[in-house]
Amino acid sequence: MTIRVMLVDDQVLLRTGFRMVLAAQPDMEVVAEAGDGVEALQVLRSTSVDVVLMDVRMPKLDGVETTSRICVDPEAPKVLILTTFDLDEYAFSALKAGASGFMLKDVPPGELLAAIRSVHSGDAVVAPSTTRRLLDRFAPMLPTTGQEPRHKELQRLTEREREVMVLVAQGLSNGEIAARLVLSEATVKTHVGRILTKLGLRDRVQVVVLAYETGLVRAGGGQG
Repeated sequence: MTIRVMLVDDQVLLRTGFRMVLAAQPDMEVVAEAGDGVEALQVLRSTSVDVVLMDVRMPKLDGVETTSRICVDPEAPKVLILTTFDLDEYAFSALKAGASGFMLKDVPPGELLAAIRSVHSGDAVVAPSTTRRLLDRFAPMLPTTGQEPRHKELQRLTEREREVMVLVAQGLSNGEIAARLVLSEATVKTHVGRILTKLGLRDRVQVVVLAYETGLVRAGGGQG
């Protein structure tokens, strides 16, 4: 199955480089490009795309707002943010907007290709520990309004699901969670799937973000 990729970046040279790397892969095809968010949204109305590689700093409409508008649709393509600096506040905003992860623009080609495949398969490509470091830095910027309804969302979870959510937010893998809670890895995977379904979340990245927004996990990784 060919992964249909869209490149969104205002730097033509960067798009050219990414396109050359992806074109060499038998399971990937660059089906569209755009130089800013406005153009990207227009193209997506008429082009079927699986994964969008999204720059964050662009004219007319930045990658964060573009990502937010794309991810409103549950059937939307997955968005992988490309940022210049690790722990960039733009990456933080993009994760909140619905992106499935972020990577640095100077990432080795092999890692970029693996990330695209992971996102396409439904996984988040940012290691939970990396996401947690990002949130530790920017958690004080989280808005204080609207938190109560988000707290109420957690009431849909069983006690075990809340335990699993905390451990996901603390950066543990399914295997590590299984060992901590003395469960099988398959059972943990089932719990994570139920958490995503009950809370209407796209992936593990959004689990971590919500855990911080509701205070279930505090900055520094501790349980709230």
